[in-house]
Amino acid sequence: MKWEGNRESDNVEDRRSDGGGGGGGGFGGGRSIGLGTIAIALVASYFFGISPTTVLSLLSGGPVSQPQSQQAPNPNRSAQPEDRQTKFVRTVLADTEDVWTQIFRANGKTYPPPKLVLFSGATQTACGTGQTASGPFYCPGDRKVYIDLSFYQLMQQRFHVSGEFAQAYVIAHEVGHHVQNLMGIMDKVNSAERQMSKAQANAMSVRLELQADCLAGVWAFHANQARSILEQGDVEGALNAATAIGDDALQKQEQGYVVPDSFTHGTSAQRVHWFKQGVSSGEVKSCNTFEVKAL
Repeated sequence: MKWEGNRESDNVEDRRSDGGGGGGGGFGGGRSIGLGTIAIALVASYFFGISPTTVLSLLSGGPVSQPQSQQAPNPNRSAQPEDRQTKFVRTVLADTEDVWTQIFRANGKTYPPPKLVLFSGATQTACGTGQTASGPFYCPGDRKVYIDLSFYQLMQQRFHVSGEFAQAYVIAHEVGHHVQNLMGIMDKVNSAERQMSKAQANAMSVRLELQADCLAGVWAFHANQARSILEQGDVEGALNAATAIGDDALQKQEQGYVVPDSFTHGTSAQRVHWFKQGVSSGEVKSCNTFEVKAL
């Protein structure tokens, strides 16, 4: 992926020197939306002997509620060095800002970009206490994307997924959730889920996550058109990431069989399909996962 020398975003809040956030367990104050929750649950089972089902149960929350009080960042914390990975994250975020600003403007709307929070261990969010074990996530309560950069190491070590574009896909997916929030899709989904059974709500979550995959593809399409960011093998790397963290692939690894009613993010094939849908069309309207019968 060609990104060095491109604009870096100022919408990054670095909390890695804050010491791990405050108390509280998991996301008690609301539901965060993340690409990596199931993946990290499997990693927890691998390294710590904890059942992924247990981890997912702890990490899953109810519908988004009113934001909780957020712990104020420490203004006196020491700044983290601007290493290559930090610069990369800032650059990818800037690229999403440029693409979505243009798309929203073309539709007569304004795009307020999310802030991206770098943290280590745990941090306070409007959705409760965010923890490394949740993987990268988006909190609609404060419109922020949260990521512990150690997730990228886990991607490579556990799932053998490497490459900077695969890492960019992770950020673009979470920004896709921000776009869904701005479009009112999240509110509609949350309202609908309150009236549904657990299996039906899971199916609705799958559609939400697959749409975010597609929106990540839309970003890649426009970013490549404007700045020629893609190199040979980049899209394949992102598809490998989508494949590795499909619900079916993770459940097969953990328990040897799949339980479709428990899927919350979509199968490997579905995640690949919808990312390819976005990256090939470049159109938001092609990402309407809620009106198709077969995903």
